[in-house]
Amino acid sequence: MLKTKIAITSLASMSPLGNKANLIWKQYLSPETLIGVQSFNGKQQFAATLPQELRHAIDALRKEDIKYKALDETVLMAILVSRQAVAEAGWTSGDAFGINMGSSRGATQLFEKYHKEFIETGKTATLTSPTTTLGNIASWIAHDLKSTGPEISHSITCSTALHAVLNAVAWLQSEMATKFLVGGTEAPLTAFTLAQMQALKIYANPDFSNPSNKNANCQSEPVEDIFYPCRAFDLTKTKNTMVLGEAAAVACLEVGDNPKALGYITGIGYATDDLQHNISISEEALCFQKSMAMALQNTPLDEVDAIVMHAPGTLKGDTSEYKAIQKIFGDTLPMLTTNKWKIGHTFGASGMLNLELALLMLQHQTFIGIPYVVEPNPRKTIRKVLLNAVGFGGNAVSVLVSSK
Repeated sequence: MLKTKIAITSLASMSPLGNKANLIWKQYLSPETLIGVQSFNGKQQFAATLPQELRHAIDALRKEDIKYKALDETVLMAILVSRQAVAEAGWTSGDAFGINMGSSRGATQLFEKYHKEFIETGKTATLTSPTTTLGNIASWIAHDLKSTGPEISHSITCSTALHAVLNAVAWLQSEMATKFLVGGTEAPLTAFTLAQMQALKIYANPDFSNPSNKNANCQSEPVEDIFYPCRAFDLTKTKNTMVLGEAAAVACLEVGDNPKALGYITGIGYATDDLQHNISISEEALCFQKSMAMALQNTPLDEVDAIVMHAPGTLKGDTSEYKAIQKIFGDTLPMLTTNKWKIGHTFGASGMLNLELALLMLQHQTFIGIPYVVEPNPRKTIRKVLLNAVGFGGNAVSVLVSSK
């Protein structure tokens, strides 16, 4: 158990859902997916992209400061959401707070651009190195916010954002800091990144020639006339259906009770599977079993009303996590959900978007399920929500949040 609970005093994001809490909630109430089809290197691929107005906001930030012109979108998105979160939390310029901002891929757009130039010319731009190192994410946020605390950047692939939460909680519990800005940012929609996912044979491939593709592989009654490219947590699917999305999301964390709190972190857990393969996770996701058990500690299992799963839409990823949940909860299974059917997998930002969904469900006392899955264990109230995230190699994190 934590020595003291950690208040989440604000959360800000920009994703295919938008960047305003009321709009994000409205989007979640709709069964429509936000995954569409885009052209990458002349090839049609599924992807979940930012709304056009957020793309304009990124472009405006580039023009705001000459130094921002050369930054990658991962950094620009992180700056925008950090500004919003800090303002909503009431933190001000010059405040002493830590920053832990991660990314799975980092500055992939800039890196690919500079590498292409190098292959073609044998030379590269002056700012290639400083703008593509992972550390520049937290550094630029600190520069923009004029904060005075520690600045930490890291990559633990898809569990990056929740690892930022773990690290911040450790700082806060140790009393080395009283405030921490945490999160993840990802702009992975490039032809090369998608090709890497396809090489792993986990990416959803458009097949518009097959009419039966429209509502294939449903666990239950299909949502009429809606095609879901990512079949996250559809345990009857016969192929991998992961789809990528772009997003940045951050939260402000503070020690103890707080009148501004959107919710509280009351448990954290982590574990890593023994590697059998570079991207492996064990058959019953032992890493998740250990991380969930650590996060829950002495929490009565029947008080956990929902789990926001990692569930990336892959055959092994979805089933192994479900088996782990069954091992931990037995006959007291909470309501199970994921948001990847709607916004795709946002890699390093995904865990923080899971936290956003959990806080919204706690606030509205409404469970956001998966449209093509009938929830077998409905609850009347939502008291505690468990979040899961895992990266390549079975690097899992679980975080328990509650409304008080």
